Amino acid sequence: MSNYSQIIIQIVFAVHGRESLIKSEWEERLYQYITGIIRGKKQKLLAINGIENHIHILVGIEPSCCLSDLVREIKKASNDFINSNRLSSYRFSWQDGFGAFSYSKHEMASIIHYILNQKEHHKTLRFKDEYLEMLESNEIEYDKRYLFDWVD
Repeated sequence: MSNYSQIIIQIVFAVHGRESLIKSEWEERLYQYITGIIRGKKQKLLAINGIENHIHILVGIEPSCCLSDLVREIKKASNDFINSNRLSSYRFSWQDGFGAFSYSKHEMASIIHYILNQKEHHKTLRFKDEYLEMLESNEIEYDKRYLFDWVD
């Protein structure tokens, strides 16, 4: 018998120190590069967007995919891409850790809309508040000591 699955995950991670280093002049290049990484790993990119200090990626993953390995590869390769192409005026790196949230097919349209409208969304909501809301609405227990290094 064949295996059938539908695993939809939203991945969220931030720039080290939550610095505002992702510039609009090159963010599309970054997103295209990350898209290539995801496709190269045989996963399906559904949406990608963010603001200056963090990104959201919605991906359909195969059951054989190790999510932490995928995120590690995305962060490592994109970090190298940014620095080797000197896209940032500062030494760029991602913060340790990430958030991963699962969704059903029925929620996909609203999550894609949410991700694609990040810039508008963050005019009224800080990333810290957004992230805590995501953890709480998904009933994920967390220890504040191990969340991102917040810059307020």
